[in-house]
Amino acid sequence: MFDLVCGSNIMFHDPMVIAQEKMTKVCMFLEQHHLPPTPLNYQVAYTYISKSHNELNQTLDYAIRQGHNIDSIFIEQLYFEHLNRSHEMEASMLKNVDGVVTNLANSAQQSQRSITNFAEQVSICVNSLDEHNIAKTKHALTQLAKHTEVILQQHKKFKETLQKTRLMHREARQQLTKLRKEQLIDVQTGLYKRHYLNQQAQLWITQDKPMCAISIQINNLHEFSEDFGDLVSEVVLNRVAKKIQKYVFESGLPGRTAKDEFVVLMSDIEPDTANIIAEKIRVGVEKLKFVSSKSDKNLPKVDLSFGIAKRNDEENFNALARKATHAAHKAHSLQQSAFIAL
Repeated sequence: MFDLVCGSNIMFHDPMVIAQEKMTKVCMFLEQHHLPPTPLNYQVAYTYISKSHNELNQTLDYAIRQGHNIDSIFIEQLYFEHLNRSHEMEASMLKNVDGVVTNLANSAQQSQRSITNFAEQVSICVNSLDEHNIAKTKHALTQLAKHTEVILQQHKKFKETLQKTRLMHREARQQLTKLRKEQLIDVQTGLYKRHYLNQQAQLWITQDKPMCAISIQINNLHEFSEDFGDLVSEVVLNRVAKKIQKYVFESGLPGRTAKDEFVVLMSDIEPDTANIIAEKIRVGVEKLKFVSSKSDKNLPKVDLSFGIAKRNDEENFNALARKATHAAHKAHSLQQSAFIAL
């Protein structure tokens, strides 16, 4: 925790006394919302307590006033939407590659000039050859040898620059792919992160596309964790996520939006069709079997509830996702597998 305090002190230029006061408030905030003290949660909470980012504070204040669940996944969404600076890393990598590409272009132009000059010198030397004047011919051949050496050196440098450019491009592409994957994909489940669903929803809203969202609640994930341990609950979470991926295919974007909730975001689709997809997921998950490694006994079935919501006047993903979540809670309370909220 001391490292976090020092990090925040440097980031916000707070004196240590003020940083410690803020740390106490941050700890109270994390405890109030049952958030683990991870660096990401701490950074968002410290920024919120410091009131240094108006948009972040407004979003979080609104969520708290509305009684929304403030969990690590929601905090992560705030981080990527308001505090994440990975684009600066991307820009830096691209700048390095651009620099090498510029050098490559300069080397290519220089090589072209050298080749042109060499061709001119060859022409001059050819015209200077005179079998009756050995000294003049020897001088011409000497000049030709010098220009040949220069162009060979230029070609060598060009090849070195080209090789360096290829290496830089490959490394930058690998780093960018890894960075973007870390930004978009939830490590635990392999599904999209909440902030990506929000970005995609905003794009579809600007395009005026009809949208539906399917909320998938694991009603007994907490029981798996309490009765059989966190490792078993993680296995359950991962296998349900894989089933969602299998049955969604390319019809929607599956993402993890809470500890025990997934949301599938879809465009150009009606609730009845979304309900068919939800039913396929439910049947697929019902076929899953979990066996205790200690007693070889079958563990309980996974209990799912589905909520399907069609976008009407919702202005963002959060509002649509809440509508779907409430529908899933409604399905659970009515002991139905799914509930459609139009």
